[in-house]
Amino acid sequence: MPVFKTPFNGYSVKFSPFYESRLAVATSQNFGILGNGRLHVIDLSPAPLGPASPHQPITELIAYDTADGVYDVAWSESHDSLLVAAIADGSVKLYDVALPPASNPLRSLHEHTREVSSADYNPTRRDSFLTSSWDDTVKLWTVDRPASVRTFKEHAYCVYSAVWNPRHADVFASASGDCTLRVWDVREPGSTMIIPAHELEILACDWNKYDDCCIATASVDKSIKVWDVRSIRVPISVLNGHSYAVRKIKFSPHRQSLMMSCSYDMSVCLWDYMMEDALVARYDHHTEFAVGVDMSVLVEGLLASTGWDELAYVWQHGTDPRAP
Repeated sequence: MPVFKTPFNGYSVKFSPFYESRLAVATSQNFGILGNGRLHVIDLSPAPLGPASPHQPITELIAYDTADGVYDVAWSESHDSLLVAAIADGSVKLYDVALPPASNPLRSLHEHTREVSSADYNPTRRDSFLTSSWDDTVKLWTVDRPASVRTFKEHAYCVYSAVWNPRHADVFASASGDCTLRVWDVREPGSTMIIPAHELEILACDWNKYDDCCIATASVDKSIKVWDVRSIRVPISVLNGHSYAVRKIKFSPHRQSLMMSCSYDMSVCLWDYMMEDALVARYDHHTEFAVGVDMSVLVEGLLASTGWDELAYVWQHGTDPRAP
């Protein structure tokens, strides 16, 4: 099973929406507390003829060094070579892998006053992206503008995640350490909904790719909750199984009720929230906090994860992803 060794601690991994074998991995030195960062663009080498090797190599196409840790990365939905990186110094950097290294980063946008925790590219409008920060704000940007379009400031503590709705180009959600999930419409002056989703910090959220009213939250309380925004009094489902904080969640682009999570318990889990026994699979290949997961849009069942063990794994659901 392909595994990529990073010199620093893994923070985020994202499949390209254009090339099925290409991924980006965001990393930070010294567990992101102090030190440099590096953004890797990697490619899954095609397996040679004959039986697939468990040690299938991964090729590094290019790597970009940063003075501070890289906490998240997002691929552009309109340009196949463009990346947005969330940096620990409060900057947001744009990279174009088609350009020579000396031309990168294309742009460094420095408005956030603390660490930038997430970046998410608009999948429907395709010209704009969101960043969230420990400065308690979410910012809206377009690729062609040197300053943010708007700042959303309502959360009372760090915003760990801001994610676009997959069908409504103006709607996004944000997850915060203030224990709330907020839903926003960029055409409105303030948030349109506040869900007190957990009693402890919410570290991540993601929208269902087939139901635009369904969203999931992941928390320090070790649980994942699935919500219908039309009726927020109680969650549709509560997924328990992680033994420490749940750091990231990702809904499947191929199956409505399938989602992936990773946790400080070092595991990566697959869930079907519609099933009574919701845990589909548990992968224990990481030996440190598992902090990044993604599911390929182009290849059904192709999964990736990264963690503080300085490894990024890519595997097909149903195969054994234990470290070689």
